[in-house]
Amino acid sequence: MRRNVHEVLAWASSFLRAHGKEERAAEWLLCHHLRTDRAGLFARWREPVAEAVYERFAADVRRHAVDHVPVQYLIGHEWFYGRPFLVNPHVLIPRPETEELVLGVLERVARLFAGRERIDVVDVGTGSGAIAVTLALENKALSVTATDISEAALAIAGENARRLGANVSFLHGDLLQPLIEQGRTVDVVVSNPPYIAETDAAMLSPVVRDYEPHTALFGGRDGLDFYRRFARELPLVLKETALAAFEIGAGQGEAVAALLATAFPEARVEVAFDLNGKDRMVYMTRKN
Repeated sequence: MRRNVHEVLAWASSFLRAHGKEERAAEWLLCHHLRTDRAGLFARWREPVAEAVYERFAADVRRHAVDHVPVQYLIGHEWFYGRPFLVNPHVLIPRPETEELVLGVLERVARLFAGRERIDVVDVGTGSGAIAVTLALENKALSVTATDISEAALAIAGENARRLGANVSFLHGDLLQPLIEQGRTVDVVVSNPPYIAETDAAMLSPVVRDYEPHTALFGGRDGLDFYRRFARELPLVLKETALAAFEIGAGQGEAVAALLATAFPEARVEVAFDLNGKDRMVYMTRKN
C-alpha cells in the first residue's frame, strides 16, 4: 500500500506520542529519509512515499521510540549556531544551552581583547567540535585549538572543521595536559565538561543515558570533578589577561564559582543564567 507524506507523518507522530517521545522527531526523520527540508516536506504533502523509503523511515521511528536511539544519531547531525554538525555515539549531541556559552565567550572576548589581531583559544573536551568550530568561524581573530581524550571524538571534530571551513588545530589528551606538556599558554579556555553527578544517572532519559558517551556526561559523584581539575590546571596555562568559560549543570553555579575564585582571587567570577533562568555558565575574567 502506497502511503503519502501526510499519512506517513500522521502514523509516525502518533506512534512517537504513544511512546512518550516528541512528535517533531517524525518530521526530522522523514526530512532525512526524503532528503528534503521542512518546507519541501509540506510541499510534497499528498505525494506518495516509496515503500523502500517508508520501511527505512518506519524502522528509524521504532528505533527512536522503542529503543530510545537519539534522533540525531539516526540522521547523523545536529544543528548548532546555524550550522550542521556531524554526530555519532562517540560524541555528545550539541545542546542549545551551549550556544549561549559560545555567545557569552564571543561577547567577553570582544571586550577583553579589543583590537587584538590574534587571540589564542583552547576548547577542552571538544566532542563534535561545535564550540571550537563555531568560535573560529564567528571571530577570525581567534586562533583555536581543541582537545579531547577521545581519538574517535577528535576524528568527528576534525571532519566538522573541514566540512565547515574552520581553521582549528586538534590535540589528543586529557583536559589541559596537552598544553601543559608543551608549555603553552593561552588567552581563553572554554569547556563544556562532563558535569552530571553519577548519583543522578538513574534520573536521565534513556535516550541520553543509554546512548551518549558516559565520558562526556558524568563528572564524578557530585558532578564537579572536572571543575576541580580545571581549578588546579588553569593557572598553568592562562596568560595574565585571560578568560575562562564553562558550561555547568543547573545548581552548580555557586560551587564552580567558588573553585575559580579560590584559584584566581584577583579575578572577576560571574555566574550567568540561560534563557530558562537556570545557572548554566560560569565566567572567570582577569585583566593585567
